[in-house]
Amino acid sequence: MEVLYERCCGLDVHKNTVVACIMLTPPNGRVQKTVRTFGTTTAEIVALRDWIDAQHVSHIAMESTGIFWRPLYNLLEDEHTIILVNAHHIKSVPGRKTDVKDSEWIADLLRHGLLKASFIPPKPFRDVRDLMRYRKSLVYMRTEEINRLQKVLETANIKLASVATNVLGKSGRQMIEALIEGEDDPHVLTELAVGKLRIKLPQLQEALEGRVEAHHRLLLKEIVAHIDFLEQQMEHLLEEIEARMYPFKEALDLLMSIPGLQLLSALTILSEVGIDLSAFPSDKHFASWIGVCPGNKESAGKRLSGHATKGNVFLRAALAEVCWCLSRMKGNYLSTQHHRFARRMIKPKAAVATSHSLAVIVYHVLKKKKPYQDLGPTYLDALDGERAKKQAIRRLDVLGYEVVLTPKEVSA
Repeated sequence: MEVLYERCCGLDVHKNTVVACIMLTPPNGRVQKTVRTFGTTTAEIVALRDWIDAQHVSHIAMESTGIFWRPLYNLLEDEHTIILVNAHHIKSVPGRKTDVKDSEWIADLLRHGLLKASFIPPKPFRDVRDLMRYRKSLVYMRTEEINRLQKVLETANIKLASVATNVLGKSGRQMIEALIEGEDDPHVLTELAVGKLRIKLPQLQEALEGRVEAHHRLLLKEIVAHIDFLEQQMEHLLEEIEARMYPFKEALDLLMSIPGLQLLSALTILSEVGIDLSAFPSDKHFASWIGVCPGNKESAGKRLSGHATKGNVFLRAALAEVCWCLSRMKGNYLSTQHHRFARRMIKPKAAVATSHSLAVIVYHVLKKKKPYQDLGPTYLDALDGERAKKQAIRRLDVLGYEVVLTPKEVSA
């Protein structure tokens, strides 16, 4: 096979060691291999970098092993061309399972140009990505604490969640704080209700008649304090993220021109992909990378599986959240499309189908740097008017009506 890179290096990365294999191809064609093992501390990685520089290596390849590749990538990316490869794509052939053999195999594949690089956003976006992912984990932790809070209330025979939509709303928070302070009288607790919850005062009084003990109050106090702490952390992180993303405000505004896509979703998208989508040849490649398009597995002319790939789970979750917002909206193209999907398939599949449309729109909005132009809620019906007419007639026929269509021009 043709040699594309004459001076290359393959790295087999582990938690505590890195095995490096440098392959040099001189004019006579005889490959020269040199293998060395380094640690993963900063000093050892600097020594590895110096050794690679001394050999005038042009390209470096390594597997995306957990998070262990990150320290090497951070120290090598400025002065070298690094190809980060999905470990699943470079499975070694049988009989090649040692760290040294793995590094040689990676270097050999790189030497012949048989490795496909994974997409890595620029460093400013990687930094914000870490902050956004950590904030998301705090959101999950807050949800878990709210569930624990409801569990403690149920254990104490307090049925607040059966009456109040939001247990930690203004009314619910006042009632829980009163319970923590030792108040047990349902009449006193009920009077703390504000707003629309006061319409349900009789049901609320029954729900607040429980058996709250000392350990329940202690648990409620600690859980509420933890929820407040998590909310403060989330707010602080969001302020830092917004400050770091201020230079890219134009891209954020472009994304928020899409219906249902608000600030947090726009920040998630930019933190995961950045503003330069040149790494994706088309919107189809972008949707496939996210994991919101059908899988392609076929053998002997038979379709074996249509399951979507795992893709980028953080982007998939963000787009799914936008889809649930669209399911409660009307008057725009995306919400109309989502409702059409939901009529003929289960809701999770409809969310994936709408997420695909969102991914295509995000790609073109960022690529062309133009705001989203909505097609309108009647676009799909106008696109296939005959089909829409037949569906309407069929539905009325099922309801027992005989339909006679008269064009407007004739009736006038």
